[in-house]
Amino acid sequence: METKTSSSLTLNEEKDLRESLKRCSQETVDAAIAYRKYGEYEPVPTIVVGIIERYLEPEVRDKIKDCTEETRLYEDFGIDSLTMVETVMLVEETLNISIPNEDLRELRTVGDVKTFIDCKIRGIPVPRKPRRIPVEEVAAAMPHQDPFLFLREVTLSENEAEASYRISGSEFFLEGHFKDDPVFPGSLMLEALGQLAVFYLVKSDHAGLEGNVDHKKVLANSCDGIRFHRICRPDDTLDMKIKVKRIRAPLATFEGSISCNGERVAIAEEITLAFAFEE
Repeated sequence: METKTSSSLTLNEEKDLRESLKRCSQETVDAAIAYRKYGEYEPVPTIVVGIIERYLEPEVRDKIKDCTEETRLYEDFGIDSLTMVETVMLVEETLNISIPNEDLRELRTVGDVKTFIDCKIRGIPVPRKPRRIPVEEVAAAMPHQDPFLFLREVTLSENEAEASYRISGSEFFLEGHFKDDPVFPGSLMLEALGQLAVFYLVKSDHAGLEGNVDHKKVLANSCDGIRFHRICRPDDTLDMKIKVKRIRAPLATFEGSISCNGERVAIAEEITLAFAFEE
């Protein structure tokens, strides 16, 4: 078993630790004492999951038994932002670590928390992973709004972004495209890819961006290598992906693709946007 350098835990400190964790399971308390006494890494996941369980509402507490690395703190457990802060504060107190507030927004799943804490304790960099950004945050960052926003939840990584859009059939433009035969326009597929590229520019920390991009100053510049492979209708879901080809202010070029049910729908070899930074 890999361990850290042994650390002492006085009787008073153990008493305080037990008091802090009094609403946690006995397994969590025992794991915390073992960690603080002997510096073992092995109990840390038990501690983290136990502290999360302590703050869950009673009606969802049983879910902790079946949770996986991908279980979402907010959506699956119903944890709100204030409860998240309380949880993190108790983790900090129990493990004698500090978690900056700016890192909290990256902790979206049980696996995120475990990995972050493990890296923090070991003193190694936290691996970067794609960020899943909920639709509310997407809408807040974009100049486009319903009924002309074709992004829902976005997954943002270092050089890519992915999003989806379900064609509901109630879109106003489907009334005339085409009469009694609604087909999602190819031009709006390109618009959707362009919106995803705009979102990437506004929210990413790409090395080629030397400042914050002004979402009101991002404009289409050119598209090239466009091909459509199939049509999409109501109840189809457009799965979109853009990848950075190059960014050098004031231009950014991406390649984009759309699929539906695993089938290729559209490809754009180059989508170039002109942008400006916030003043």
